[in-house]
Formats: sequence, C-alpha cells, structure tokens
Amino acid sequence: MRFVAEGREIEARIEHLVVAGWTGRDIGAVRHHIEELAALGVAPPSQVPLFYRVSQSLLVQAPWIEVLGPDTSGEVEPLLVNLDGTLWLGLGSDHTDRQLETVSVAASKQACPKPVSPMLWRFDTVAPHLDRLILSCEIRENGEWTLYQEGTLAMIRPLGDLVAQSGFDTGGAMLCGTLGAIGGVRPASDYRMQLRDPVLERSLYLEYRASALPVVA
Repeated sequence: MRFVAEGREIEARIEHLVVAGWTGRDIGAVRHHIEELAALGVAPPSQVPLFYRVSQSLLVQAPWIEVLGPDTSGEVEPLLVNLDGTLWLGLGSDHTDRQLETVSVAASKQACPKPVSPMLWRFDTVAPHLDRLILSCEIRENGEWTLYQEGTLAMIRPLGDLVAQSGFDTGGAMLCGTLGAIGGVRPASDYRMQLRDPVLERSLYLEYRASALPVVA
C-alpha cells in the first residue's frame, strides 16, 4: 500500500492485520454493550479487549467497496501502522457483516473490506495529546448526511496499551476499536469519517460507498 505522511509518499508492506474489539475505556459501558449484543444473539468475547486476526488483503484504499447483502455497516476507528519500527496513526473503518456477527464475530470481521485513509501521522507527534483527538462518522440517510458516531480517543483504551497487549509488530496494521453509534448500529451505503487533531489543527479524512451484492440462494 502507499500512504502520504509528512508531505511524502511512503510504501507500506502490510504483512498482518488485527482488528481490536471491545476496546472501550469505560469497562462498565463495555459490559453493558456485551449484554445488549448477547440479547441479539451475539456471543460475548472470551476476553476484553479481544484481538481478531484477519487477512491483510482486506485493507483497502478505495472510495467504493462491495459487500454481500444489505446487513453490513462501517465503524470509524483509529488505525495504527508499524513500518520498520516506526509507529504511524491513521483512520479506517471496520466494515462488518452484522448478520454474520450473530453467528461468529470473528467471521463477520473477515467478511468485509476495511477502507482506510491514504494519510498517516507519525504517532509520536500526537502521543502527548492523544486523548484529545476527535473521531466522527456521518452516514447518508434519506438523502442527507446524519451524524452516526462522535467522540474523543479518551473513550478508547490507550492505543499504546493495545499495541502492547496485541503483540503488534513491524509490518502490522491494527484497527483499534470504535465508539457507540448514535441511534443504534444500522446499515448504510455512504460514509464520511474524520480524525481531527484540535491541538495541531489538522484532520484525516475517509469517505467511501458500500455497494450490496445480491445474496443468491
């Protein structure tokens, strides 16, 4: 893959991809969410947080992805990339098959492409104020953009802790968890996502469309 970082293009050989789940910093809220999903038939995680290994080929830089059926949705997430020992911060979407999630969360993570922004920030430039960074996601509903997710990275476990717990190493990429959905998790076809740094006054952007392929019996 190719990213733009610090004004130059860098080539990234991504050898493994991890999707971190259940990464909320408020443990009580995480437990409540687990109970909500259990009522919908989603099996609880074996541990919190949990690190799902998925195919690195799922990571894409594209304005358009194809998914199977109408029951998928995206999630705005910080992205970490380790290139030759240097840690970079980016923006991605853990697009997930919600119907398959009731059968296997791991399988649902593997079922969809994971769009990512082509821009990266060097992690050490944001580390001192990481909790102040703001994630947001809008979806298009009834022809209008609707705020779907918003919050600071203070709502997610410290990214350094996730790196240490996951065994994340050079050549790796990791999606680091998401925020609660405003109005509940639901399918959408169009997404606009942003990671904003209010201290250094800059932003990363990601916008894409998910087209549903027919489910043929």
